[in-house]
Amino acid sequence: MTTPNRLLSQLASYATYHRDSRNIATHFVGVPMIVFAVTSLLSRPGFELFGLHLSPVWFVALAACVFYLRLELRFGLVMSALLGVSAYGASLLAAQSTALWLGGSLGLFGLGWVIQLVGHAWEGRKPAFVDDLVGLLVSPLFVTAEVAFALGLRLELKARIEALAGPTRQGKALGGSSIAGV
Repeated sequence: MTTPNRLLSQLASYATYHRDSRNIATHFVGVPMIVFAVTSLLSRPGFELFGLHLSPVWFVALAACVFYLRLELRFGLVMSALLGVSAYGASLLAAQSTALWLGGSLGLFGLGWVIQLVGHAWEGRKPAFVDDLVGLLVSPLFVTAEVAFALGLRLELKARIEALAGPTRQGKALGGSSIAGV
């Protein structure tokens, strides 16, 4: 099955900012933290409609799902499921006291960005969204794709991305060993 050019284009463009393995590793932690924090922050205020509790997160998540599904059905379905799980979990946090909800959400958001910025310092490049705000939507997709690649899935897509963006470099951890050897 061929990969739609839209998906390849977005992932390859994003990948050019993420060729250092340490930076990619920070994305496995920082991006989910940021996504969860944003979904939590958007989970308030809410309102009831036909017995359903609706909040801004569901409208933003729906728009993001449409974006992912237009790139490709397979990854779009996975991203939709992940966003749904995140929004559901975030709604549980949003149901807590305002102090717990806001403190937890802002704490995750801030820590997630610190982790991201450390990764980009190692990379020696600014985050992709600085040049293109779509990078904010592509970053969770990039992490999902990297997980798929690590599981041995979608290797044809990985090869096509690397042909456009270049191979991943093994960054050096403290003491000079590669991150893969830590």
